[in-house]
Amino acid sequence: MGITERRRREKEQRQRLIQDAALEVFLQKGFHSATIEDIANQAELSTATIYLYFKNKYELYASLNLLYLEFLRDRIEDVHSDDRLSIPEKMIGFKDAMYNTFKKYPVLLKIIFHVQLYDILPDLDPNLLNKLNRVGRSLMNMMGATYEEGAAQGLFKPGHGMTHADILWSLFSGLVVWEGAKRQIASDKDFLKSTLDRAFDIICWGIQADGQHRQ
Repeated sequence: MGITERRRREKEQRQRLIQDAALEVFLQKGFHSATIEDIANQAELSTATIYLYFKNKYELYASLNLLYLEFLRDRIEDVHSDDRLSIPEKMIGFKDAMYNTFKKYPVLLKIIFHVQLYDILPDLDPNLLNKLNRVGRSLMNMMGATYEEGAAQGLFKPGHGMTHADILWSLFSGLVVWEGAKRQIASDKDFLKSTLDRAFDIICWGIQADGQHRQ
C-alpha cells in the first residue's frame, strides 16, 4: 500500500470514528444540546481535529444521513440490477431493502427526517449537500425506472416513475414514524414489518394494469 492510499484510509477511518462518536452523543443529548466539545471527548480527539473534518455541528449531523443513504442505495441497487427477479419481485425487494436498512440503522432515519424538516440543509457544505442529493436521487431513480419498466411491459398502469418512487418512500417513512409513535405507548408491540408488508401488497395490487389483477 502506497503512502497516498494509506493516508486516504486513515482519513476515512478518522472521519468514521468522529461520526460514530457524534451518533452516540446525539443519542444521549439530542441535537440541540450536543456540542462539538462533547463529540470530541467521546471520540477522544481535540475539537480542532473535529473541525478539520467537519466545519460545524450541522454538517457533522447531516453527514450521518450520507451513511444511511449510501447503505440504502447499495441495497436498492442490488435489487434493481438482479436480472433473476421479475419486476413485481423487485418492487417487493425495494420494500425489504428499506426495512432491512431501517433495522440496521433505526436512529439514522430519524436524523434524515430531522434534517429535512428543519433549516439544517442551508448550513451544509455544498459538496456534502451535492453528495446527499446525488445518492438520494440515484436510489429514487432506480425505483422509478423499475416502475416504468413494469408499465412498459404492460404489468403496471402507466405513470411517472419518480411519482411512484416518492409514494413508496413516503409510505415507508410514514409507517416508520407512525409505528414508532405507537411503540412509545406500548413498547412491547412492533407491527412495522407486518403493516409494511400489507401496505406494499395493497400498493402492488393497485398499480397492476387492467387484466393483471389477481383473482
